[in-house]
Amino acid sequence: MTAAPQKSAAQNSASEFSIPEDAIPMGFRFAATRVGIKPSGRPDMACALADQPATAVAMFTSNRVVAAPVVVGREHLQTTSGSVRVVIVNAGNANCATGAEGIAACTSVCKAAAEQFSCALQEVFPSSTGIIGVPLPAEKLISAMPEIASRLGSTAAHLQQFAEAILTTDTRAKIAFARLMVNGAPVRLFGVAKGAGMIYPQLMPHATMLVYLFTDARIPTADLPSLLHGAVEDTFNCISIDGDTSTNDTVLLLASGVSGVALTPANASDMQAFAAALQQVCASLARQIIDDGEGVGHVVELRIEEAASRADALRVARSIAHSPLVKTAWAGCDPNWGRILAAIGYSSVAIEPSRISIRIGGHLVCLNGGRAPGMDANQVHAAMLERNFQVRVTLGMGSASCNFLTSDLTAEYVRVNAEYST
Repeated sequence: MTAAPQKSAAQNSASEFSIPEDAIPMGFRFAATRVGIKPSGRPDMACALADQPATAVAMFTSNRVVAAPVVVGREHLQTTSGSVRVVIVNAGNANCATGAEGIAACTSVCKAAAEQFSCALQEVFPSSTGIIGVPLPAEKLISAMPEIASRLGSTAAHLQQFAEAILTTDTRAKIAFARLMVNGAPVRLFGVAKGAGMIYPQLMPHATMLVYLFTDARIPTADLPSLLHGAVEDTFNCISIDGDTSTNDTVLLLASGVSGVALTPANASDMQAFAAALQQVCASLARQIIDDGEGVGHVVELRIEEAASRADALRVARSIAHSPLVKTAWAGCDPNWGRILAAIGYSSVAIEPSRISIRIGGHLVCLNGGRAPGMDANQVHAAMLERNFQVRVTLGMGSASCNFLTSDLTAEYVRVNAEYST
């Protein structure tokens, strides 16, 4: 019997909706507290506890400079063959470029969590986000272990606290969920994310953006990588705010199995339904990240069509998305299609300029590599006044395509990042 979607939802602000209690995956508890890492004094330590070891898989940043928690988290997953009891996250300090002391600090936090929750050291998965190059005050996190343990709970309020404590320059929590019925039994999938700047994840299988995905389905560890990789490729790996790949980016998928519903390749239709739900949740979180980007005024969907290969389509999309001239034109609602054409040209993709057409907000602005006859700049400008609009590029080189989500570049983005460490 196939799995059927029952209900799903995705929101990006705690003020816009309340998390339904029956959307929270069983077998997990959540908590958050303040330890004094964030200068703002806001909650900056979060914990997710699996009542029993959860099967797990993670994807991490492709940046060759990696933070201590990425090193430690990867090692722990390898040692346990994908088993996690505790997730410990701190915000306000990335614990990156901190040398051997950073590894030691991260390990000491994991050790304290293991002792607090009576599990193996390697069953603790650490994450950090914040400023690079500053020693992690591990003692603050360690001393808060008893308190955060006492705060654990499985209600919507507890999960909301977790989602808010992991934020840095974000203005709101990112939350998405889906529910499935499999053979008459409910399966829940919940995703929490943070990220507003330094967003161009390019995750590798072994993302600053942090994403935690929880499900109460029972999924063998061996089957988790293909599920996560499939969901990430067209979502988190197809977004960019500023073209900077963080040192800490992480996407973690945990399956508690408490629902009793087993998903295996032998039940292909059920697995496909879960994969579709996972894709939906990741797509929602990815869009929420872009929408809450630092100083973002416009969310732009790049649709690249008729490329020779998907790799070419992605390369063109990234070239456009990372052009400061293009992004500032979007910020000013300026229909300067010539900047887009130039970015396509230096993308290193083999093209024929005379085959290229470009549409902005549905309006044809470029045809056969030149200004489209009858283009009305005022109409295009009006379309670009909307917060969300599409830029559609047709290359005329093949049948491959991609969708890529990005943003404009505003003076507010410059202000936020010019003052970040001070």
